[in-house]
Amino acid sequence: DSAPKLLAGTGSDRVHLLVVCTAERGLCGPFNSAIVRLAREHINTLVGQGKEVKILCVGRKGHEQLRRQYGRMILETVELRGVRQIGFEQADMIAKKIVALFDEGSFDVCTLFFSRFKSVIAQIPTAQQIIPPVFEKAAAAASYEYEPEEEEILGDLLPRNLSVQVFRALLENAASEQGARMSAMDNATRNAGEMIRKQTLTYNRTRQAMITKELIEIISGAEAL
Repeated sequence: DSAPKLLAGTGSDRVHLLVVCTAERGLCGPFNSAIVRLAREHINTLVGQGKEVKILCVGRKGHEQLRRQYGRMILETVELRGVRQIGFEQADMIAKKIVALFDEGSFDVCTLFFSRFKSVIAQIPTAQQIIPPVFEKAAAAASYEYEPEEEEILGDLLPRNLSVQVFRALLENAASEQGARMSAMDNATRNAGEMIRKQTLTYNRTRQAMITKELIEIISGAEAL
């Protein structure tokens, strides 16, 4: 009963905050749209259940895709376009925004949306509930003694854990984005090569037809004389 709200939740699930993490740039295949599609499905399900939904966009592409249909739900967009390499400070800044909104009573449940990196050709859109966190059931309960008190330790660890979860999502996204971009550019290069081959073949055939036509005209003219 004495567990902090960040761990135990508010006891309600009426208002949901969706933190949608996408890229700042395109040209990476279906990477951004896959994350947004998962978020959109989640939004529609929650709205259908009568829940209130709020959105925090991390990345410009997610905001661009969500604003038309869900613009009124978007609280803020965090753009990381000027950041050359994602670091813990960016994740900590986003996590502090989430905690501030939670402390204000703006939402009850927070879910993080990002793309989990599996391989260069496989990225998995993922939804992870971070407030209150969802844990796997332990095999057996264990008893621990804490120094300092449990509440004091959790008061420091829970916000830091939130920052770590956001940092993990940003890193997974960064790896997934580059993998998706490599695949998209490889496909584009292959398609361009195939298009050049076809156009070259068409050009050569047309050129040969014109030469043949000119030869026929010359021969026909010579025979007429």
